[in-house]
Formats: sequence, C-alpha cells, structure tokens
Amino acid sequence: DSSFCAVNPKFVAIIVESGGGGAFIVLPLAKTGRVDKNHPLVTGHTAPVLDIDWCPHNDNVIASASEDTTVMVWQIPDYVPVRNITEPVVTLEGHSKRVSIISWHPTARNVLLSAGCDNLVILWNVGTGEMLLALDDMHTDLIYNVGWNRNGSLLVTTCKDKKVRVIDPRKQQIIAEKTKPHDGTRPIRAIFVADGKIFTTGFSRMSERQLGLWDLNNFEEPIALQEMDTSNGVLLPFYDADSSIVYLCGKGDSSIRYFEITDEAPYVHYLNTYSSKEPQRGMGFMPKRGLDVSKCEIARFFKLHERKCEPIVMTVPRKSDLFQDDLYPDTPGPEPALEADEWLSGKDAEPILISLRDGYVPIKNRELKVVKKNILDSKPPPGPRRSHSTCDSDFSQPALEEVLEEIRALKETVQAQEKRISDLENKLCQFTNGTD
Repeated sequence: DSSFCAVNPKFVAIIVESGGGGAFIVLPLAKTGRVDKNHPLVTGHTAPVLDIDWCPHNDNVIASASEDTTVMVWQIPDYVPVRNITEPVVTLEGHSKRVSIISWHPTARNVLLSAGCDNLVILWNVGTGEMLLALDDMHTDLIYNVGWNRNGSLLVTTCKDKKVRVIDPRKQQIIAEKTKPHDGTRPIRAIFVADGKIFTTGFSRMSERQLGLWDLNNFEEPIALQEMDTSNGVLLPFYDADSSIVYLCGKGDSSIRYFEITDEAPYVHYLNTYSSKEPQRGMGFMPKRGLDVSKCEIARFFKLHERKCEPIVMTVPRKSDLFQDDLYPDTPGPEPALEADEWLSGKDAEPILISLRDGYVPIKNRELKVVKKNILDSKPPPGPRRSHSTCDSDFSQPALEEVLEEIRALKETVQAQEKRISDLENKLCQFTNGTD
C-alpha cells in the first residue's frame, strides 16, 4: 500500500514499471505536459521499487526501497540527466526479504528508517552507510506502516497482527500498544498528530472504513472513533501539523476527505471532500515549504492516475493579498536540528522552523557525502599469527603491491572519466537550455 509518489519543493518522483528491474522517474516541478518515453529513469534496483521518500534536509536526495531487499540513496542533479541514473550514493543492505517502507528522520541528519517483510525495522546512518539500530523482536507479522513523531523520538507502527505499537527506537522498547483499534481484518494505518496523539484509519467488523484518535496515556479507549463508508480501499492519512488538518486519500477512491483535529469534542471535525471523476492510484503530499503562499495554498497533492500525475491544490480564499499569518505559522525548514550521532546518544530536538513570509526558495544542489569507515584501519588483534593456508602461501608482498597499484590507477581513470561525463552533461544541459 505504498503511495507510489513523493514530492518536494524541487521534484516529483514516481515509481514506474520497468522491464527487468525496478525504477522510478524524477521530474522537475516545472516540467509539465507530456513526458518523453525515453526520459531518464533512476534504475539500480534489480526488482520493483516499493517505496520512495525525499530527504527532508536535502531536496536533491531521495531514498528508495525495493523487493530486491536493498535500500538505495540517490543524489538527483538539478539539471535533467541525459542517461538513466544507475549509481546510488550508497546501498544499504541488512534486510533478508523485500523492503516495503522507508522514512527519513524528521530532525536528525542522514538518519533513515526502513521496514521489510522480514518484520524488521532498521535505522541507518546514510552518511556512513552503517546500520545504527535493528528492531527485530517487536513485530510478529508484516508491518503495514511506520510513522515518526514531530521530533523523531518515537515511532508508531501498524502490523498485520492487528496491533498499533508506539516504540522508543533508541531504548528498543515498546512504550504503548493497542490490540485491534479497528475490528476489521484489513490493513490499519497510524500517524502521530499534534500533542503526541495518534490518528488511525482502519475497518470495522462490517468492513466499514473508520478513523480513530487515541491518547497514549489512555490507549484503551479512543478519544474519537467515526465510521465513514463501505469502500474497500485503504485510507492513506496525510497530516499538516501547522493547520491540524488530516487529509484522507483512499486507494482507488476519487475523493480526498479532510478533517480538523482539535481539543474540543468531537475532536475530529469533518471539513469537506474534494471529488473528481478519476480514481487515484497513489498520492504525493508536498511539504509546507513547497506551497505558494501568495495564493493562500494550504496543501498540494500530486494525484497519480493510470497514465498521468495531476497536482491538486487546496487554497483558503482570502480577499487580501497580504501574507496570511494564521495560515502559515513558522514551519520546519531544510536544516537538520541534530547530527545522527547526537540523536543516537539520546538527544532530541524540535525541527528548526522557518518563516514562509517571502516564500521559500529551494537551496542549490548539496552533495550527500558518504564516509565509509575503512575496515582495514582496524588493526588485527594481537596474538599468534595464523598459519598461511596453501592457497595464499605463494602470494608475495611485491605481487600484492603491484595489484594495489593497478587498482589505484584504474580508480583514477574511472574518476577522470566520470568528471568528463559530468562536464559534458552540464555543457549539453546549458546548450539545450540555450536553444529553448
């Protein structure tokens, strides 16, 4: 039940079917109209891509999870590349089955979460390519979805065993869990909303779609539980913390319902429904900093059809052209509040907020640098040297030096060629822009 689509202030990325392996396409937001069938793809996985997520702290970095059991992190250039992007910045390997969920940490730099069909949740430091934590004994069945709270100190997960769990990943503890928040057998989704409450969507015993609001301090009884309709598509919730509005997009529906969450009964207030003729296959939700404040835009969805992707804009009509403070409180910006090591050691920090008064201008391309620890740097433990086995006894030191020298030379050649290709691509990009 992936949303198949991810957007940020620069790009829209969409998972596509591609022969033989997995791929997704990345388009600049300004690109409208028909997409050339030979448009370059991001292809590196050997099996279908199941989930994609843009890094909240670098608009040129996207992570992809695949049926091939790996997670890959990609650097997307600001210019449109000429060929497919096939080399990820880093490949993260640790799952034994397909990986269906990925999600970046909201406040810590380079921390990425992945969840797979091996019932395992792994947290990675993308900057070093290392596994930080593995939460392996917590889920007894397939994980349906995972969500962070606002400062990234807790996770909420839903699972096929019909439980919603709230997990402290660094203590590797389940701090609260609720069995059967919805009685039906179909998948449940859960997200954190303001004040640490949890919003869920699921199905009743009679297969009616439901939404629920829960308080962690009293997880037994819901604050609110509402029935909606009898459609069978899973409801994907998208939450905007600035306006306390949650948008529900059903897979295969042609509508988006939205509700305001408040502190007064009935707590979840129905606002309106956006309806269209065509059903949605997936949905991307733009972060607040990607919206047009001059048009009083409060949400923008990218709705995936069979053969196209259509932006759906939600605006609040206002007579004045002035900046509307009540619609746009300061919102999380692109700067991380913590480094990966600080978060792992137990620090928490709220997102660093920015004002949207003059609109948000995306930052120029920032490179994601991966510094892998060199296993050769760690010296072997002192003790008796192992005896040489027969196969490597005749491999002398000079021969080894020669091989290493050859590898060094090859590396330099490859780097020089890569730079040359990149320069040519940039020139071609300038040339094509010039002819436009």
